[in-house]
Amino acid sequence: MSALDKETIVGKLVFLFLKILIVFLILSIGAVLFYRFVPVFYTPLMVIRHVQSGDSAATIDHTWVPLDHISEYVPLALAAGEDAHFLEHGGFDTEAILAAMKHNGESESLRGASTISQQTAKNVFLYPSRSFVRKGLEAYFTLLIETAWSKRRIMEVYLNSIEFGPGIYGIEAAAMHYYGCHASQLTRAQAASLAAVVPAPLSRNPLRPDGRTIRHRNRIRRDMSYLESHGFSLRLPPNTEK
Repeated sequence: MSALDKETIVGKLVFLFLKILIVFLILSIGAVLFYRFVPVFYTPLMVIRHVQSGDSAATIDHTWVPLDHISEYVPLALAAGEDAHFLEHGGFDTEAILAAMKHNGESESLRGASTISQQTAKNVFLYPSRSFVRKGLEAYFTLLIETAWSKRRIMEVYLNSIEFGPGIYGIEAAAMHYYGCHASQLTRAQAASLAAVVPAPLSRNPLRPDGRTIRHRNRIRRDMSYLESHGFSLRLPPNTEK
């Protein structure tokens, strides 16, 4: 093969790569802008879990509800349990990342540092995996939603897409399944109990909590009070359009 032929092949590969990259950017940015306004009714995780169950008759329990129809204790509890600096960071919590790195280097147990924004990006646009490629895509989509969405929108999509148990997705389905009420009616204690199952939704149950879940729930309750005292709120100011 001549040097000219090699240059031609390399040029074609570079052109193909750039073409794929441009298409990916257009589709990804378009999807983020689309979901800025449109409810997310299905996510890749829902489909993957459904296929993994091997039961074609299994249902996906999910009902979208606006943030204003969710108890104010729910975002407070999830922030306390998953991302205390949610309103302050731009998608990544450097303090939490450094703390997790230190913990993981000194302990056999692993601690994550994903923010609510990162979890939302993963849940809505990606797939469950620990690969570097997936983490890179997660960082990319996190930056996109932090740029294009408000913090209220990120929390709204997050609460409507997270897994609360086998086949149970979103806070409305979780409230109805476990407590027989709407998400707007969840109490402070119920919100903390639901937030405590999020790290391991397939093995934890808010109605039958094991010791680890109870300890996590109690910490969430304590941190909810701390966040409240420091002004955590996703309410809109009076006379502000949504």
